[in-house]
Amino acid sequence: MVTLEDVARQAGVSLATASRVLNGSNRRVGAALRQRVELAAAELGYEPDVTAQALARGSSNVIGLVVHALTDPYFAALAEGAMRAADRHGLTVMVGTTHRDPEQEISVVSTLRAQRVRAIVLAGSRISDEAITKRMDAELTRYRDAGGRVACIGQDLLGVDTVAPANREGAAALARSLAELGHRRFAVLAGPPGLITAADRTAGFSAALAELGLPAPRLVHGDFDRDGGYAAAAELAESGLGEVTCVFAVNDVMALGALAALRERGIDVPGQISVAGFDDISTLRDLVPALTTVRLPLTEMGERALDLALSDAAEPVTERIEAEVVLRDSTRRL
Repeated sequence: MVTLEDVARQAGVSLATASRVLNGSNRRVGAALRQRVELAAAELGYEPDVTAQALARGSSNVIGLVVHALTDPYFAALAEGAMRAADRHGLTVMVGTTHRDPEQEISVVSTLRAQRVRAIVLAGSRISDEAITKRMDAELTRYRDAGGRVACIGQDLLGVDTVAPANREGAAALARSLAELGHRRFAVLAGPPGLITAADRTAGFSAALAELGLPAPRLVHGDFDRDGGYAAAAELAESGLGEVTCVFAVNDVMALGALAALRERGIDVPGQISVAGFDDISTLRDLVPALTTVRLPLTEMGERALDLALSDAAEPVTERIEAEVVLRDSTRRL
């Protein structure tokens, strides 16, 4: 069977452009490109899918939003932003949760494709498993062949519009700021080894320390949630802090768990050890001591991802989101 991807390849255009020409989209395509696509379709004997045409005309008013966990304030903020944008466009958001299971994420996308939602926004880190990435890419390609649009919040690995936070750069800036406070020995609660967001933040932090001529941090891996941070900090404390004066948790919810573990063991923060996180989730407002972190504009990221998913850009767009170090009471000057 001839696919839309075959036509796009034959015409030398993007999949999105071929879809707009052949699936009845209202988005404009230049006459020369349209002619190339129509000629390629005729040469290959391609027959448009009526479902794809319905999707391309925007007949559905539902957006699919896929998140790892709504109980995590990070994803709640992204969802809030996506819903605000959907309201502006007069659309409804259907949320699917994956519980951080990549197989479940593929299943949710497949379900949304079957339900013919107008666009899909994937919110959350990719994992360093090429087989999983290829399967997700194939699932999204089937959906896009049918005229759907996709945007991702995370890493630019799927060939779709992407909102990409500056994870490495933000973590590196945090390392430099903490070094300016006088810290020299660090531990990193590094999250799961295969999670790209966690790996990027760990790598950025470690690289900045190396550039400053400081020792490599002690790494403690664990789940990318509050309980993972608690377990990692408990492991660190029970093995002995040694010369470590500052702990960096690669996200804020891990930092919250770390603070609880340290408090239960009578370790004063920041008196005995400083703690920092990443994301600047809203629940930090009432935390004592206030958590040093790296701020991302989470709600705005959710809004921008949905806007990208509904845009008429002919080629995938990647928007870099800057990160800002916010020093608070959980880190002290030595």
